[in-house]
Amino acid sequence: TVGVGRDELFARLGQTSYTPEDLVEEGKAQHEFDELCFEFGIELDDVTSDRMMAANEIKNADAEAQAKLDELDDTVIYKIDIPANRYDLLCIEGIARSLRIFKGLESAPTYQIIEPAQRQIMRVKPSVKDVPRPFVVCAVLRGMNFEENNYKSFIDLQDKLHQNICRMRKLVAIGTHDLDVVEGPFQYDAQPRDEVSFVPLTEEDKEWTGKALLDHYNTDPGCKHLKPYTKLIYDCPNYPVISDAKGRVMSMPPIINGAHSRIQKGKTTNVFIECTATDLTKAHIVLDTMVTMFSEYCSEKFSVEPVDVIYETADGGVESTETTPRLSSRMAEAQLTDICSVIGVELDAPTVCELCTKMQLGPASYDEATGTISVTVPPTRSDILHAVDIIEDVAIAYGFNKLIPGEVPPTQTVGGPLPLNHFSDQLRDEVARAGFTEVLTHGLCMTRENFDNLRRVNDGSAVQLSNPANEEYEVVRTTLLPGLLKTLKHNKSMPVKDGIKFYEISDVVLQDTNADVGARNERHLAATYAGLTDGFEVIHGLVDRVMQLNLVKPESQKGDSATYYKIQPTEDQAYYEGRRAEVVLVRPVAAAAGAAAEEAKGDEVEEIVLGTFGAVHPLVLAKDKYDLQNPCSAVELNLEPLGGSANSPVRSGTVKERGGTGRRRLGSTRREGGGGREASAVHAGGMAFVLADHPQEAGVHGHCHAPT
Repeated sequence: TVGVGRDELFARLGQTSYTPEDLVEEGKAQHEFDELCFEFGIELDDVTSDRMMAANEIKNADAEAQAKLDELDDTVIYKIDIPANRYDLLCIEGIARSLRIFKGLESAPTYQIIEPAQRQIMRVKPSVKDVPRPFVVCAVLRGMNFEENNYKSFIDLQDKLHQNICRMRKLVAIGTHDLDVVEGPFQYDAQPRDEVSFVPLTEEDKEWTGKALLDHYNTDPGCKHLKPYTKLIYDCPNYPVISDAKGRVMSMPPIINGAHSRIQKGKTTNVFIECTATDLTKAHIVLDTMVTMFSEYCSEKFSVEPVDVIYETADGGVESTETTPRLSSRMAEAQLTDICSVIGVELDAPTVCELCTKMQLGPASYDEATGTISVTVPPTRSDILHAVDIIEDVAIAYGFNKLIPGEVPPTQTVGGPLPLNHFSDQLRDEVARAGFTEVLTHGLCMTRENFDNLRRVNDGSAVQLSNPANEEYEVVRTTLLPGLLKTLKHNKSMPVKDGIKFYEISDVVLQDTNADVGARNERHLAATYAGLTDGFEVIHGLVDRVMQLNLVKPESQKGDSATYYKIQPTEDQAYYEGRRAEVVLVRPVAAAAGAAAEEAKGDEVEEIVLGTFGAVHPLVLAKDKYDLQNPCSAVELNLEPLGGSANSPVRSGTVKERGGTGRRRLGSTRREGGGGREASAVHAGGMAFVLADHPQEAGVHGHCHAPT
């Protein structure tokens, strides 16, 4: 939100300013401005003043407080909400200029780089590579006329940029200086923090060393606005410093400027701008924004002087040279058919070009051979990144109120949950009724937690992050067990007499060269039991319950059924030898996806390993792993062969192989039943798993919600 003075804004827009007595006309003007904001894609959020804002913060003001309120300015301020990526609208200069161009009152300005008799030079020493901001860009504005309003706007824009694109000065820090009181060439260097000595802008009574100044900002309540920035360089042995040819410190970025080169209202006419950064692209955007917004106050309007930034080597040689600011325009394109299709209005090419000009994207042209609209993106519009951004601006310029909803689709559709999600929600209810508490854990974890801590070999199946924020988020999990075991670890205070039972139904991610993105999601169920005993029988019972709910019988009770499950030994090292097993689903290999199981009898069968369960190995529970003191059992099952998926590979006849065992994701969901009674059936490669809302219809004896 940007606050601008109403009277100054109206003056820039060519509208009349109104006194408080002209209430009717004032309300009319405010309404007209509100409509203009809506048409341009911004919003007038509030109408206030400094006095009103202070009064809202002070309740039951006494006489002294009321006297202070009366001294505050009651000039009307418009609070305007703007898009987060429109950095050119963060000040009154940019808002007024954009609205005037939008209304056709003026043309978009042409920014000029004026060559001086001798360019200013900024020399960057190699030592800055050791501090977290190795880049700097610079510019000079000549013949500036700083008055009260534009000086305040100049400072406010820097604050807004620091809060927005600069990410609280972490990416970019802006420094502005009176060029007439310093001498070039300038130098950007890193110096030992106890050897940096200068008079800062906030403490003009004495010199401070770098370290002492940051300690002061960390403890002095009067400098609390600077305290958040001190951590950016506080622990560095060397602090970044910008100084002039005489060695006078102009700035210690990203903290504070020096008092010597401060800008003074009514005195400063030539301004030197420097932006130090960790992100060079962001630095160029910030510098371009500063010079394009305030070059309108230069003696030669919309002009700026370039500065040569020379990056030096350790022996004083030149590593590279860059001239800033760039202030470069670029071309961007969008198909005319795409523009008309997205906004739903048939527009001809001249109209589209005219609308682009209203949004400062002119001159625009149309290539009839390719059907392409080409626009000129000025240095103020860094938000234009894709053809869809051009389409959005065309829609704004055309007018949202003029956009007519398209035709109603000829087909009626009813939304509903995906089959796998519907199945998962039903299964969550059943596991919870069995006494387990659901948890939701992070999808990222350490490589060590995903493999080594579980005594499993890293088979390369995990998706790795190229730039993890820290070691806690190195890979996307391939198993849910680490999250559950860590949950147990952090809940040791819970009573274990009756056992602690946790479960989670979430996705894991596995690398898959056959997938478009090189990886696929798998829906898993995992559960753990920790108590005075390992509770192996509890986990075994949960496995049987899940299979029972899907009408899959154990091998010992299969009868004539071609589909059943069996439990057999496994070599999974996460579990204790002799108390570990895998769950294997056996079913006919159907000739086609969705074929009835009865039709597939006598065909070849396939075995799908759904998962494993057992007593967790003591070495997994050890202090250097998951640090659990009580014995524990766990289970993890792949639900997709049971729950079905609209995107199942079985539909295209493919089978995912992993560890030598076929793994197939299956089928779609069908709704059955009559008289208001429904059963949800999932056809999975020739068999129907049923989770019934009415168990009698599904052939389940007794109430299927009864816990084991």
